[in-house]
Amino acid sequence: MKYNIFMLWSIIGCSIGIAQEIPRNQSQQEANFFTSGQWVNYGNDPGGLSYSPLDQINTSNVDRLKQAWIYQSGELATYEGTEVASKAAFEATPIMVDNVLYFSTPTNRIIAIDAVTGRELWTYDPKVNLQDGYSEITSRGVSKWINSELQPGNPGYMRIIAATIDGRLIALDSKSGEPVAAFGKMGTIDLTDGVGRIQVTSPPAIINDLIITGSTMGDNQRFDYPAGVVRAFNAKTGQLVWSWDPIPRKPADAAYDTWKGPKAHQTGAANAWAPLSVDLERDLVFVPTSSPSPDYYGGERIGDNLYGNSLVAIRASTGEVVWHFQTVHHDLWDYDLPAQPLLLNISKGGIEIPSVLVVSKMGHIFVFDRETGEPIFPIEEKAVPQSEIPGEQSSTTQPFPTVLPTFGLREVTVDQAWGPNPEALQLAKERIGGLINQGIFTPPSLQGTMVTPSNVGGMNWSGASFDPGRNLLVTNTNRLGAVIQLHPRSRNSPKSINEKKPRAEIGRQEGTPYIMSRDYLFMIAPDGGFLMQTQPPWGTLAAVDMKSGQLKWEVPLGMMMDPAKYPDAPKWGSLSLGGAITTAGGLVFIAASMDGYLRAFNTETGEILWASPLPAGGQATPMSYQVDGKQYVVIAAGGHGKLGTKLGDYIIAYALD
Repeated sequence: MKYNIFMLWSIIGCSIGIAQEIPRNQSQQEANFFTSGQWVNYGNDPGGLSYSPLDQINTSNVDRLKQAWIYQSGELATYEGTEVASKAAFEATPIMVDNVLYFSTPTNRIIAIDAVTGRELWTYDPKVNLQDGYSEITSRGVSKWINSELQPGNPGYMRIIAATIDGRLIALDSKSGEPVAAFGKMGTIDLTDGVGRIQVTSPPAIINDLIITGSTMGDNQRFDYPAGVVRAFNAKTGQLVWSWDPIPRKPADAAYDTWKGPKAHQTGAANAWAPLSVDLERDLVFVPTSSPSPDYYGGERIGDNLYGNSLVAIRASTGEVVWHFQTVHHDLWDYDLPAQPLLLNISKGGIEIPSVLVVSKMGHIFVFDRETGEPIFPIEEKAVPQSEIPGEQSSTTQPFPTVLPTFGLREVTVDQAWGPNPEALQLAKERIGGLINQGIFTPPSLQGTMVTPSNVGGMNWSGASFDPGRNLLVTNTNRLGAVIQLHPRSRNSPKSINEKKPRAEIGRQEGTPYIMSRDYLFMIAPDGGFLMQTQPPWGTLAAVDMKSGQLKWEVPLGMMMDPAKYPDAPKWGSLSLGGAITTAGGLVFIAASMDGYLRAFNTETGEILWASPLPAGGQATPMSYQVDGKQYVVIAAGGHGKLGTKLGDYIIAYALD
């Protein structure tokens, strides 16, 4: 393969210094969008607060919320009943600009519909080959770029930017849905060129005339996965501007010596698969990185492994690292930073501090000064259990927030086993009793380790929402343990392990001495549902007062079991995938749970005020906007193949009757 100079820079992770000034009107433009009741980014504002300033729908009238319109893309028919359906998930949050909704489907079709009626305006199909073995088939949304040199209504004024699961970056004209010929190669950039096989599941970040994107990859199959580069492209032309590799490849990098071993710097991943956030005024992009590959064995990459599992602040115009904080040293648990960072202001001693907040799979919340990286709430290094795997060297300590609350399962004993009947309870006790668990950060083992929290959370890509008027952070959490076991490659094969553990995921971890199996602490019920093996609640919705750092409230979210058979099911909560939004009307809107309902909660108290059944699983984050004086709440309802919720292809809007 021939590599041009941009490809080489992409591989080695250098920054190409094409500094650009942010137009003064960009911050004002975003502010105007925000106050006009539009929803123009994945998390509404560029800092991902997932907050709407609208209050027409509020605590006094939300019980009058009715379906305003419903749109169905017809996409489900293209893969229903196939293997694709088991990996497909409709996780998109639409954006709304100038009375048009734009969103992406699991197979990366990009669709524009009228925000008032739901009428389809155009569809673009990139024709992704769905038989190409993707680790997941999903897309969480699209972004918009506005040409500051043009006026609204001018041809080319706005482009819709999207990235695909087969590694393409696409720019479309917002009016026609046609590819922009001047961008890349007839509207498309091949993100795999010079990097290797990657996917993109989150919408790119936009700052100034830059499009910044990370990537995703199924990183349990070998240690030398593709580099998890973050790249910035010129939004007008598609030219690569800079590239940053979270794994330091050169000795001059201050983080280089945190990777030890002859093959350590050949490690891949540590990629940023969650949405990125941008601070327009400070020329910063905030990058949440993931675990280096493979997730559950680090013997080929001894050391802390900076900048893996870190929040990294990068100068958007140049690609230079400004500061970083590692939330997990030498990750052995798949504890990626999974969610978009939130840019908010924290009041301390009467001073408003511009801050950045991240939630984590560990159930930890970290908050930093946006400019310096100094923690806003205390963080301490604490001793954690050590690995007994030959060849492994786990970190002796990990960072723990000491004031902010923690979420998710921590340490589980046999006495905390659960089952809906004596037989199921006994099986749960036997299973838990045979596993090693010394609390959070218990390393993988040859016997089998109960990892709590699991890679499903704590918090996951669902992320969090912040209500600035009430100083409340709202997030949904999971309470599910994972069963991780390492199998010596010399005595096992993926096939032999699969025969012994037919339900488990098998990670080949090629290039290491061990094969990995991963399962979870539940049984499959006769009706095909989940029978959890640890005590409820299994999923919650919580609010944290970000002035004091104290838990305001926490309530069960949704149901996993039939309340007709189990009357206490509403108290037990549900696993959830999909996020929450908050509104000035004092409401939290969230679906996410396995029972297929969209709910509205009182932001101050956690009380459920309204619920409506969806035609398919709501594993997406809702959004809200206003047109002609009417506020709408919109959610994608398309289910989740891996979670097992009902599949569909709906966009549903609600408004007051």
